[in-house]
Amino acid sequence: MRRFVIKAVAASVVGLALAGQVLAADPAKKQIVIGTTVGDFGDMVKQSIKPQLEKQGYTVKLVEFTDYVRPNLALQEGSLDVNVFQHKPYLDNFAKEHKLSLKEAFQVPTAPLGIYPGKLKSLKDVKPGVTIAAPNDPSNFARALVMLSDLGWVKLKPGINPLTASERDIADNVKKVKIVPLEAAQLPRSRSDVDFAVINGNYATSSGIKLTDAVFQEKSYAYVNWGVVRAADAGKPWAKDVVAAYNSPAFKSYTKQKFAGYKLPQNWN
Repeated sequence: MRRFVIKAVAASVVGLALAGQVLAADPAKKQIVIGTTVGDFGDMVKQSIKPQLEKQGYTVKLVEFTDYVRPNLALQEGSLDVNVFQHKPYLDNFAKEHKLSLKEAFQVPTAPLGIYPGKLKSLKDVKPGVTIAAPNDPSNFARALVMLSDLGWVKLKPGINPLTASERDIADNVKKVKIVPLEAAQLPRSRSDVDFAVINGNYATSSGIKLTDAVFQEKSYAYVNWGVVRAADAGKPWAKDVVAAYNSPAFKSYTKQKFAGYKLPQNWN
C-alpha cells in the first residue's frame, strides 16, 4: 500500500511537471508584441489569443495599425514579433519590393470576398446582361473574375494567372455579364443600382452587412490572411506557442461563435 501511495505521489509530481512544461513561456522571451489592423484581427488577439498566451506566462502587447505598410516594416525592424493583417500574395510582393526577411507562420479566419444581392436576390435569378459591381483595384478585380469563372458566368483563357486576371483574360462572357468597377469602399452602397455586388469582407462587415448574406464566396484559399514572423524567429519556442494558440480548440470555438461566415484556415478542414 505504501509503495502504491509513493508511486501515485511520484506520478502526480511528474504529471504536474509535464503540465508546467506545456504551459510555461519560452524563458528567452517574456513579452510578445502582436501587430494587427484595427478590427477583427485585433479583437481576436484581445479576446482569445492574448488570454491563452498570458496563461502560459507571456506578457502580450497589441499594436493596431490603420495602414498596410507599417506592420511589415515594424516587424522587420523588431518593434513587433508577429503581425496579422495580410494575405500571402501581398506579403510576397511587399517583402520582395522592400527586401524583407519575413515568413508566413499560420493562417487566420478571414472575412472573404463575396457576391451580395442587389436588385436580384438569388443566383437562380441571373440572366444575360446581369450587372455586377466589383472592386476596381487590380488584385481584387482579379479575384472577382475568378469567382465569376467559378460560377460559370464567364470563362477565362487557359493558363492565365488567377492572381492577375483582367477583363482581357475573359475568353467567353457566358452570361453577358456587365462588370461595373468601383472603389471598394463604395460597393456596399452600389447594391441598389446593380444586380449583384462583389464586396470585400471588411467593407461588408463595416457597412453592417452579414457575411452570411453572401450568395457566393470565393473558393480560393490564396487570400486567407496569415500571421507573419521574421524568418529567423519561425522555429523559436515562443513563435510555436503563438501558432499553437491560433490553432487551438479554444480559438476555433471562439471563431465559430464570433465570426460566422469567415473563411477558415485551410488546415482546419
